[in-house]
Amino acid sequence: MKARWDIFCSVVDNYGDIGVTWRLARQLVVEHACDVRLWVDDLRAFERMCPDIDVHLAQQWQEGVDVRHWPSEWVAAPAADVVIAAFACQLPPDYMEAMAERQRTPLWMNLDYLSAEEWVVGCHRLPSVKFKGVQKYFFFPGFRPGTGGLLREAGLLEQRHAFQQDVAAQQHFLQGLGVFPLAGARLISLFAYENAGLARWLDVLSTDGRATHLLVPEGRILGDVARWLGVEGLAAGAVHQRQALTVQVLPFVRQEQYDRLLWCCDFNAVRGEDSFVRAQWAGRPLLWHIYRQDEDIHLDKLDAFLELYTAALSPAARAALVSLWQAWNTEGDMAQPWKMLMEHWPEVLAHAERWCLEQGLQADLATALVQFYESWI
Repeated sequence: MKARWDIFCSVVDNYGDIGVTWRLARQLVVEHACDVRLWVDDLRAFERMCPDIDVHLAQQWQEGVDVRHWPSEWVAAPAADVVIAAFACQLPPDYMEAMAERQRTPLWMNLDYLSAEEWVVGCHRLPSVKFKGVQKYFFFPGFRPGTGGLLREAGLLEQRHAFQQDVAAQQHFLQGLGVFPLAGARLISLFAYENAGLARWLDVLSTDGRATHLLVPEGRILGDVARWLGVEGLAAGAVHQRQALTVQVLPFVRQEQYDRLLWCCDFNAVRGEDSFVRAQWAGRPLLWHIYRQDEDIHLDKLDAFLELYTAALSPAARAALVSLWQAWNTEGDMAQPWKMLMEHWPEVLAHAERWCLEQGLQADLATALVQFYESWI
């Protein structure tokens, strides 16, 4: 019999949490024949990346996944064989009672946030708290051997490579979004949180000797882009040009389309967790806007990733990349770090592809979760 999985997602920053759990749920169904219920407390946020969602339904099927609205007033539901609390969300008390009442208690996991910090390896798959005999385990995605790996669908890297070799396919995709860049223009995608450091970066791009076409999916950074352009507001479809820089706002698209957008671009600025991982699978240089946390502890996570990611770069290229990422995440001056990065562009570009292929040698997150369940039973 197929194992039954329950994944609980409490939407915090609109897209990151649901982005990860939606990809995971679909992959468990398609590649591992799991029976998956995805409990989501905010269907309107979910609707942005899955427009077929009916936000008024308590239960519906989407791409083989049983999607359930997670109501504030819990309605009794039987516990599954595997229970995932995504990003440390708190399960409904009545559901926890249902877990404890099962003849065979479920495998209960806290799917934690992605981190490159060394301590993650030591904590991965360790037991956590118990609830009436039901043991919870830590499960950490990660970049190092000994972690749960990253979300990666079967054949993803092969699909990406074929797409990037097919200029006609890229042009067709971009034209479907209404994007018609100038010949030879640098393509950059920008998906980020609010950032006061954006203006200096856009200043540099606009005065560069090479044309840049900046593609900005709808999101929180639009206010900063609008202020730099000197316009009242921006919406999908807007196109503005200032000297060498063309700024175009794109609609929020499905995850598969966003993946292809990243594959088309020469450089990708991303945020949070889901888009961060997808930018790495694009095999192109990237800039990560990490989610800000109290007391700036997010900067420790940023430094841990940079230490791992830049280890194989030359000292000069490493310094350029590190200074750019640190400036972006502290709202510092982006002008000089960007110019430094351009001086080492061939090395940074080749490194992005190597890093992608190296990460692709590890088991993907969905497979690691299934393997843990199989070893647990």
